[in-house]
Amino acid sequence: MAELIVIGYDDHRVAEEALATVKDLERDHVVRLAGLAVVSLDAEGETHVDTSRRVVGATAATGALWGTVFGILFLLPGVGLLTGAALGGLVGRLAQSGVDDRFREQVDALLRPGTAAVVIMASKVTEDKFTAAMRPYGGTVLKTSLSDEDERELAERLTGPPR
Repeated sequence: MAELIVIGYDDHRVAEEALATVKDLERDHVVRLAGLAVVSLDAEGETHVDTSRRVVGATAATGALWGTVFGILFLLPGVGLLTGAALGGLVGRLAQSGVDDRFREQVDALLRPGTAAVVIMASKVTEDKFTAAMRPYGGTVLKTSLSDEDERELAERLTGPPR
């Protein structure tokens, strides 16, 4: 099961510090990442994305899934490659799997000009250790889950069935 965790911060610097801690937690095997980024809104309301290093899971499909989930959360309707029925089907599938309109609205509400969020897609999280390590940064935490089956189906919609 993949966990999608978004932690909102009022200060971009704090978000960067939290991001560094998540990377340390990955190195310590507390979290297994499929995707990691900091998203911020500047004073003009423009979205900026920092994926300070490429974090991709075991397959290209996981990377494609991460990119699409990320795009739907933060960039819709400007997702780009997916249009029309394909986008509608994917958004519908995401809604069935936990990334619904309500979750997207909550994510959108976290980001205001001058704020930032750490976005984490993890295939494994040791909750108690993760929570203890992230507690000093505060922030607003939003979390949803994708079952293994939902994650696989979404990835197949994006990249086709495994060969």
